[in-house]
Amino acid sequence: MSTSPQATPGNTTGYGDAAGRSAVETSPWKSGFVVFAGTIMIVAGVFQALAGLVALFRNEVYVIGLNYVFSFDVTTWGWIHLIIGIVVAVAGAAVLTGQLWGRIAGVGIAAVSMLTNFMFIPYYPVWSLLIIALDVFVIWALCTYTRDRSEVAAR
Repeated sequence: MSTSPQATPGNTTGYGDAAGRSAVETSPWKSGFVVFAGTIMIVAGVFQALAGLVALFRNEVYVIGLNYVFSFDVTTWGWIHLIIGIVVAVAGAAVLTGQLWGRIAGVGIAAVSMLTNFMFIPYYPVWSLLIIALDVFVIWALCTYTRDRSEVAAR
């Protein structure tokens, strides 16, 4: 006789039934979105690091407009984008390997990426707005994904 709760229509505890099946099912769409979010994080992280390298080595590529509240030297922006890009790519790789810390770090670093790209809008507006939109999707995908208990027990 099993001492764990049984999965019945009224029981949504997620512990599963005697056969080990989980009462909480993970939607294939949600897990697909997490894979897509991890992939987007890696690609966007690499692109953001490349944008940082461009700012470091060829800073005349970025046009400096009017005085802006968040105005930094283009070299400073290069270092900011390089570091954030590397961290986003590493967190994306952790998301793809199924690490919980990767999803938690992914949400945090995507929020930081959104803020820095908001401040970078005067230098490269189309790129910044695209990255902000992708970061919103990444945060949504990482926050809505829940693993079922059988997946956790298999690890």
